[in-house]
Amino acid sequence: MASVDLKSVTQPVGIIRMIATILACICFSLVASAGHVASSYWAWCMFSWCFCCFFTLLIVILEFTTVNTKMPFAWEDFTAAHAILASLLCLSTSIIYPAFFTCGKCNRQIGATVVSWVCLALYVGEVVLTRLRLRSTGQTNGFLSTLPGIMKILETFIACIIFMSMETPQYSGSPPMQWCVAVFSLCFVFAIILVLLSLAQLTSFIPFSFDKLTIVYNILATVMYTTAMVLWPLYSFSIRQNNSQLVRNHDKLVVVTVMTVFNFIVYTLDTMYAIRLVFCISNE
Repeated sequence: MASVDLKSVTQPVGIIRMIATILACICFSLVASAGHVASSYWAWCMFSWCFCCFFTLLIVILEFTTVNTKMPFAWEDFTAAHAILASLLCLSTSIIYPAFFTCGKCNRQIGATVVSWVCLALYVGEVVLTRLRLRSTGQTNGFLSTLPGIMKILETFIACIIFMSMETPQYSGSPPMQWCVAVFSLCFVFAIILVLLSLAQLTSFIPFSFDKLTIVYNILATVMYTTAMVLWPLYSFSIRQNNSQLVRNHDKLVVVTVMTVFNFIVYTLDTMYAIRLVFCISNE
């Protein structure tokens, strides 16, 4: 039977979550009242604020009613990962929305941008407080709130930015660019699977070492992203020069290129750290 935990909404982390929920809702409302824009970037911003608002409110309700203690996964790991992901989402919206949809006389858009930055600060504060609380109590985090888990979250987040910036005319009819899309999709799907397995604490049911499986995946993903990092700019910009319809999408092509490089770097660091963790630290 669920009970009520007033401490969950009176402690600093609980207060930050409630304020962040309200601010994310304000951002969504301001942008929605300003009118719909047919853009994947606009849709991403709206999704990000809705995601942050809904899941933060859900966390507050579950902790207030102590239902979180009955969850079949590591709750502290989940909330820490959510705070990190929400920080990344708010960071992206705070940069993307003013860059594409705000002008000097757009009061609602400017207001949404300012509130989004404040919301980002709150989520960063939640991450810091959560880490300090766990460290002071001596609790051990799960996979998602460790460095490898954070890099997995970052890899999937960057992949979302890539998907948001791609359009069908950019890669249709071009096998090399279609391969790049396959790379982004496959790496994203397998990263999500690894995250879900870790969150649900199902890694012990895998008949082989989960850590070594992660290393193999990281190596393959790094190699695949290496090919995408070369092929995407090589073919996308050459196609743009021969197709006037793609001139207006130049900025999106650049975003995909830059994000591909970033994800290659993250996968490389993830691979190096995983190898060090399994073959060096574990043998000491």
